[in-house]
Amino acid sequence: MDITEVPTNQSSKGKKKKNKKSVKAKTKVENMEVEKESSAVEKKPEPAATFPPTFSVSEIKNKQRRHLMFMKFKQEKRKQKLQLRKKKRKEREALGDKAPPKEVPKTIENQRVFDETTVDPEDEEVAFDEGTDEFSAYFNGLTNPKVLITTSDRPRGRTMKFCEQLATVIPNAHVYYRRGLALKRIIPQCVARNFTYMMVINEDRQVPNGLVLCHLPDGPTAHFKVSSVRLRKEMKRRGKDPTEHYPEVILNNFSTRLGHSIGRLFAALFPQNPQFVGRQVATFHNQRDFIFFRFHRYIFKNEKKVGIQELGPRFTLKLRSLQKGTFDSKYGEYEWVLKRHEMDACRRKFQL
Repeated sequence: MDITEVPTNQSSKGKKKKNKKSVKAKTKVENMEVEKESSAVEKKPEPAATFPPTFSVSEIKNKQRRHLMFMKFKQEKRKQKLQLRKKKRKEREALGDKAPPKEVPKTIENQRVFDETTVDPEDEEVAFDEGTDEFSAYFNGLTNPKVLITTSDRPRGRTMKFCEQLATVIPNAHVYYRRGLALKRIIPQCVARNFTYMMVINEDRQVPNGLVLCHLPDGPTAHFKVSSVRLRKEMKRRGKDPTEHYPEVILNNFSTRLGHSIGRLFAALFPQNPQFVGRQVATFHNQRDFIFFRFHRYIFKNEKKVGIQELGPRFTLKLRSLQKGTFDSKYGEYEWVLKRHEMDACRRKFQL
């Protein structure tokens, strides 16, 4: 019987070699097609460069990371400002007298909206009103100020200390306890005892928060919000207690008709003839309708240098209403009332 050998291994090897050659050919063809496509893509005109959207620090979710990035951003901005300032300084030094004038920075104060009621000191109408208003007798020297300082019902210790310190600032001022008496009954008694002012300090949660200032006997009456009260013990580097000398009064930035009347209301609290020997000065500074009160003493270091030393107390006032006549919460006629949402809508418009 004849036996024939079948070369099975050789045939499988040949098939494998053929398969390998076919795979290599396919990959070469595919590579050639990819190269053609890439060359075609490269030959196409490139579109305009698109920048990523602006990055905001507030988009960072991690609080610590967000704070760190914000601080770095502020530092870089500060460095840029310093470099720009140094560059401008060098340019000004190089130009010398030919340098342009310095730019005035924009602030809320110098961008203030013009008010029609702005007072001109040389206006005849304003001078006539000053000669016939409720404070004319004081400015003409016919009456001397005498102030009664009282509080709301059941005052706490901090409010009473504030009243006592105010009495040392305002000459001829007397502090009396309220004892539950209504203000309408206090006013006739004050007029009978020749008081020219009644000052009421209100409190909330043992903190002074309001001030009613009533000019006697015919008004007007002003209501203020009180904030940022600092007593003498709470102040650092304060001077000794004030003396009994009459202080000098400084009124700043009361430019409108309303501000002019409020300034005269404050001026009539103090005697008109200040005693400069005591070197004391009471300042009412109006800025953005907030009235800052400070009490200082001049310190003359030499013939050229003069310093100031704060004596205290200090506080901030915000006018809420101005009423004609004496205090009457029900039937009083109001000249001006603060409407916060209407009047404070524009940050560059001020009332005083």
